[in-house]
Amino acid sequence: MKPRPFSVIIQTMLTLRSRLWRLFRVYWRWFIRAGIVWLILVRLTPAPPRAPLGPQQIVETIKPQVCVHTRLIDEVYEWKIQRSLQMAREMGADTVVEFFPWAYAEPAKGQYDWTSFERIIKHARNQGLHIIARMGLVPAWAREDLENATLNYLPDESFDEFAAFVAAFAGRYAGVVDHIIIWNEPNLSFEWGYRAVDPAGYARLLEAVYAPAHAANPNVVILAAPLAPTLEPPGSPNGLNDLLYLEALYQAGAAPYFDALAMHTYGFTEAPEAPPAPDALNFRRAELLRQIMERYDDPARPVYITESGWNDHPRWTKAVRPSLRVAYTVNAFKWAEANWPWLDKLCIWALRYPISTRSYPDNFTLLTADFQPKPIFTAIQAYARGWQESDDLWLPAPGE
Repeated sequence: MKPRPFSVIIQTMLTLRSRLWRLFRVYWRWFIRAGIVWLILVRLTPAPPRAPLGPQQIVETIKPQVCVHTRLIDEVYEWKIQRSLQMAREMGADTVVEFFPWAYAEPAKGQYDWTSFERIIKHARNQGLHIIARMGLVPAWAREDLENATLNYLPDESFDEFAAFVAAFAGRYAGVVDHIIIWNEPNLSFEWGYRAVDPAGYARLLEAVYAPAHAANPNVVILAAPLAPTLEPPGSPNGLNDLLYLEALYQAGAAPYFDALAMHTYGFTEAPEAPPAPDALNFRRAELLRQIMERYDDPARPVYITESGWNDHPRWTKAVRPSLRVAYTVNAFKWAEANWPWLDKLCIWALRYPISTRSYPDNFTLLTADFQPKPIFTAIQAYARGWQESDDLWLPAPGE
C-alpha cells in the first residue's frame, strides 16, 4: 500500500483537533463533570490498607475447645482477612473453620490457582491459628449437566477428580492445614445438588477421597461432613433426618473412610442444657449422634462441632433475646467441657460476614461487617481467656 503524503496526515490531524474543540465548546460542562468524577473515584479515593505480615502471634486462651467459623474466602480486601483473623485470636479461639471451594482452586482440570487460599492460610498462621478446611463447590468442568446442575452437584464420575483436588490440597498444606471436612450437610437436597439425598453415595465419596488424601499427607484428619439438624422424614424432597442419615452412613460401610465426625448443633430457642430427643432440634442433639457412633463400636473417634450457636434477631421465630444468646452460648461451652470428653472443638457460627445480609443471618455473627464487636464476642472472649466468670453464667466485668 502506498503511504499517505505527510501533508495529508497533518491535515487529518488538524481536522480532528478542530472537531474535538467544537465538541468541547458544546459539551464542556460534561467534560468537567467527568474529570471531577475521575478525580473522586481514582485520584482522591485512598487505596485499601495493605496487609503485611507482622510478628508471629500466639493465641492466649485457657479453653482449647473454643473455635469459630469464618467467612473469608469471598473477601475482596486482604486487610479484612487479616483483621478478621486477628480478632478471632484476640477472642481466644485457637482454631477457625473456613471454606476452601474446589471451583476457586481448579477452574480448569489439572490447573490449580491457590491464590485465594494462600492469603487466608498465611494470615491464619501468622495469627497462630489452626484451620479446619471445608471442601466443596464443584467447578463447571466437573459437572456433567451444566444447564441443570448447581454448584453443589457432584456426579459419581467426578469423585476421583474431587479426590485429586483434596489430595493436592492436603499435600500442599501438610503440617499447616491437617483437618479437612469433605462436603457440607449432604443430608439436605440443596447441598447434594438438588438430588435425592444418598448416604451410600456420600460413603463412596469418602472412600474415593480417603486413601489419596492420606497418601499426600499421612497426618491428615478427614472429617465426615456435618449433617444439618432436621426432622425431614424418609422420602422428603428436602432432605433426611440427620439421625437417620448417620445411621445409614454407617450401614453403607463409611466407617473406615473418615477419621473424625463433624457436627452442626444449633440451639434455636432452647437452653444448652435442654435434654435431647429424637423429635427435638437443640444443642444436645449432638449426644444422639454420638450414641449412633457408639452403637457402631466407634467410641474413640473424635467429634468436631463446626457450626453452633444461637441467633438474637428480634423477628425470627427461632431466635432468642440478646441476653439469652450470651448466656446460652457461654453455658454451651461449659456444658461441653463438663460432659462431652469426646468433643475436640466447639466452633461458633459465625465470626463475621463480608457484608451485611440485612436479615436474620446477621444475628448469628459475633462482629458487625465493619468489625464492631457484639456483646456475644466479648462474652466468649471473657470465657476463653478466663477474665471473669461465675460458676453458672458469664458475668460482665464492672463497667462493661
